[in-house]
Amino acid sequence: MPPEPPPPALRLTVDTEALAENWRLLDQLSGSAAAGAAVKANAYGLGADVVVPALVKAGARDFFVAHWNEVATVLRHVAPDRLSVLHGPVRAEEAAFARAAGVRPVINSLQQAQLWIEAGGGPCDLMVDTGMNRLGISMHEIGDPLLGRLETHTLLSHLASADEDVPQSELQLERFREVTRMLPARRRSLANSAGIALGSDYAFDLTRPGLALYGGVPRRELAGRIRQVARPQALVLQLREIAAGQSVGYNARFTSTSPMRLATVALGYADGFLRCWNGKAALRHGSAELPLLGNISMDLSVLDCGAAPDLREGDWVDIPYDLPVSSALTGLTQYELLTILGTRFCRAA
Repeated sequence: MPPEPPPPALRLTVDTEALAENWRLLDQLSGSAAAGAAVKANAYGLGADVVVPALVKAGARDFFVAHWNEVATVLRHVAPDRLSVLHGPVRAEEAAFARAAGVRPVINSLQQAQLWIEAGGGPCDLMVDTGMNRLGISMHEIGDPLLGRLETHTLLSHLASADEDVPQSELQLERFREVTRMLPARRRSLANSAGIALGSDYAFDLTRPGLALYGGVPRRELAGRIRQVARPQALVLQLREIAAGQSVGYNARFTSTSPMRLATVALGYADGFLRCWNGKAALRHGSAELPLLGNISMDLSVLDCGAAPDLREGDWVDIPYDLPVSSALTGLTQYELLTILGTRFCRAA
C-alpha cells in the first residue's frame, strides 16, 4: 500500500458556529414551526459529515436529502426517522431500501405511491406540486383514493419564486392551504430559506431551509443577518518575478506593463473556480489583495502578489466567498458557488 498522502493543497473551512447561528435565526423566524435542514448535495457542497453534526448540536431534528446514495452519510449522525429522501422511490429496490433503512421516502407521483404501498408501505412524506411543475402530485390528483392509503407523515410543497416579489408565491400558498384541507398529514411544510423570509403565513409546521444555512441570502430581509459559513483557501505553489511586456497564462490574456511579482496557487476550474472569475476577483493574504491575472487554468490560477511582500511558497491565500457578493461578481448563483466546489478541497470545521 502507498503511504498516506500529504494534506491537500486546497482546504474549505466550515464555520460551524456561523452555521449553527444561521439555523437558530431561521428557526426563530419560523415562529411556531420547527426549522429542518436541507443537507442534499453533500450539505450544499460543504460536507455532510461536518455540517450535519453541527446542525444536530444546534437543535435541528429534520433533515432532507435528494438521492438515495446520500442516506448513509447522514445516518451516521441522525436517527432514520429524522431523514426524508426527496426524490422518492422510482424503482422497487429504492422502496425496499427505504423500508430497510427506516428513512421516509417523499412520494411524488401516483406511481410512487403504488410502489410504496406494494413494498409494504409505512411512514412517508408526500409532495404536492402547487405550481413549480417539477416533482410532486398534481393538484388534480389529490382526490385519488390511492393517496388516502398512504401513512403521510409530512405533506410538502415547494415554492418556485420565493426569492422574488411575484404573485406566484401567494398563489402557491393558497393552493397549499387547499391541499392541507384535503390530505391528512401529521405535519405540513412549504417554506424554503426564502419562504421563511416571506413571513409566518408560509411556515406551517416545518420549514426546510437550505441556502441560508450555508451563508446564502435569498431575500433582502435576511441581508446582514446571515453569516458566512464557507471559507475556502488555496496553497501558494510558486512565486516568480516577471518583466514588463511578459504575458501570463493561456492565450496571453494578461500582459504586464511593469515588473511584477506573481504567485501561482493550486486552484482552477476543476475545483469549481470557474473562468467567470477572470479579471474580476482578488484573493487575499491577510489584509493584502491579490488580483487574479489572465485565464484560470484547470488546476492553477496566477495572482499579482505585489501587495504581499511577505507571501511565501507554502502559504495559504483566502478565496473570496461572501456568497451574495461573489454571485454578483461572477454571475453564478449562490447555490452554484457552493455546490461546484470540487472534491480536492479538504472540508473541515
